[in-house]
Amino acid sequence: MRKYLEEIVKRKDLIIYLIRSGLKAEHRNSYLGYFWWLLDPLIGVLIYYFLIGVILGRGGENFAVFLVIGLVAWRWTSTTLNSSAKAILRYSSIINQVYLPKSIFPMTRTLSQLVNFSFGLIIVAIFLAVYGIIPGWQIIYMPLIVFVQLIFLLAISLFLAYISVFVRDVDNLLSHVTRIWFYTSPIIWQGGRMPDEYQWVVDINPLAQIINSYRDILMYQSSPNLVALFSIGVASMLFLAMFLYYYSKNEFKIIKAL
Repeated sequence: MRKYLEEIVKRKDLIIYLIRSGLKAEHRNSYLGYFWWLLDPLIGVLIYYFLIGVILGRGGENFAVFLVIGLVAWRWTSTTLNSSAKAILRYSSIINQVYLPKSIFPMTRTLSQLVNFSFGLIIVAIFLAVYGIIPGWQIIYMPLIVFVQLIFLLAISLFLAYISVFVRDVDNLLSHVTRIWFYTSPIIWQGGRMPDEYQWVVDINPLAQIINSYRDILMYQSSPNLVALFSIGVASMLFLAMFLYYYSKNEFKIIKAL
């Protein structure tokens, strides 16, 4: 395990290159290019605000800010899931020729989407300014929440990338799973509106706790649920360590499957 981690550290230049190339490839053939990092969450907010806030009239106070925080956090999650599932398969030609720690590929997808997430925070800041919402001192929890979501997504990305090598149908099923996850998380609706008998869905949903934490510190000037964040962070680090160990012992299976 130690040698495996040292191999990953030795490949830091490759990791940086993969992150940069992934960002460039994402909007390589589009006219607006990197501007989509800002435009994509903005369009999402406009669509859901019109459908829920205008047509259904169920938005509530500062609903646009509520939406943009949830959608920006969700975009980091969904893009990481979709890209991580193909991470190892995408570089199969390189993997078969040169030895590289295979865990590098899904991890760089998560890190590249972290860059996109940081641009989404610019849109969040604009909405906060427009609606006159000033975060309180609780903003100091922001790095903690981002770190917890990062570790959480790294663990998931390693799992998806590995299993997708052996079960190619995962990529097809993933779109349906993410859709269910989207609608069972308080992204476009408030968690308190869930019927009592289904409230447990929100309570055990790690992403729901993370998104609510962002809203607590940015919208409501209140401290996040530190117990929930600590639990998610510790569990994610344990799973991350477990998956890295599993990669270190079973990477030869990946090469055979490719």
